[in-house]
Amino acid sequence: MESLLSSSSLLSAAGGGLCLRKQNLKLLSLSGNRVLRCNVVAKPKSRNNLVTRLDGQESSSLFLLCSRHKSRFQANATTGQPEAFDPKSKPNSFRDSLDAFYRFSRPHTVIGTVLSILSVSFLAVEKVSDISPLLFTGILEAVVAALMMNIYIVGLNQLSDVEIDKVNKPYLPLASGEYSVKIGIAIVASFFIMSFWLGWIVGSWPLFWALFVSFILGTAYSINLPLLRWKRFALVAAMCILAVRAIIVQIAFYLHIQTHVFGRPVMFTRPLIFATAFMSFFSVVIALFKDIPDIEGDKIFGIRSFSVTLGQKRVFWTCVSLLQMAYAVAILVGATSPFIWSKFISVVGHVILATTLWTRAKSVDLSSKTEITSCYMFIWKLFYAEYLLLPFLK
Repeated sequence: MESLLSSSSLLSAAGGGLCLRKQNLKLLSLSGNRVLRCNVVAKPKSRNNLVTRLDGQESSSLFLLCSRHKSRFQANATTGQPEAFDPKSKPNSFRDSLDAFYRFSRPHTVIGTVLSILSVSFLAVEKVSDISPLLFTGILEAVVAALMMNIYIVGLNQLSDVEIDKVNKPYLPLASGEYSVKIGIAIVASFFIMSFWLGWIVGSWPLFWALFVSFILGTAYSINLPLLRWKRFALVAAMCILAVRAIIVQIAFYLHIQTHVFGRPVMFTRPLIFATAFMSFFSVVIALFKDIPDIEGDKIFGIRSFSVTLGQKRVFWTCVSLLQMAYAVAILVGATSPFIWSKFISVVGHVILATTLWTRAKSVDLSSKTEITSCYMFIWKLFYAEYLLLPFLK
């Protein structure tokens, strides 16, 4: 995709130096390669990559290189995010390969999966003697199998969204060109096979069905086949995320520990019901919020997300309001706990989270994609924090 970086900005390279007129930069996507178009070319005063502004002052901070990726990416002049992968550059080390896989795996979803399974597993603990090597073996089986399925789902989504990600998330390995489509397919297929293989040999039906339903919904969400690619439809997409993050994770992995590990009968406890209901709210918020920073690419490629149809501001404040209502319910539930320690941790913890969310939401500039993306990652941190609080609800 050819990208023209133009407005009234100025960028030139001559004799080892760089010139930039300090104004807003706009990235337009037109075809396969990326080029820079400048309105004026000015000669820098030195060979030290200094930036010459219109007022004659020099600065070296207006043009950034993403050092984390060994200069294989050019940093966006306004966000600092990596913009494009240079196909002529070569990975410098095994560390670069790990970094690419790290971004491919979408680490915020990996952390969410691990914490959710750990938290829900401990909801099945009834006495101190339950905390044993048997419990941790069962948790490890569930976490590893679920992480493999998680990588399959996020990888398939990237394979299906390469062109969209060139606009919305150009730092992802497939969109940037670090990974070819063949490599992406190989990774996705490998983790798909390993996930089901592990789920089968463990012999836990709750675990196997959790993997199977996640596979069906994750595939239908992303893959571009007739009657599928459900992410095109905002309500259906939200329901897919809610089903996996709120229902399957809570109930299936709880039953994996309760029935397969401990050998106890199926029983839906008060904490489990609350966790499922609360995470239903949270999953809807994540489903809505994730599309807010992606509105530009979604418009271009016809993805009818709620942010496209209703507008970023309305969806943003809807998400904040839903979470505040969920926190209010959590405070009430925590206050009714018969245990003093549970009551204190649940009430104080959720008051802190609700206050932090409101303070952060009021400070977000909705015209800045960088700030919206940062706030989205903050929502994931609240998601992690909730799973740290859930085991204390009794």
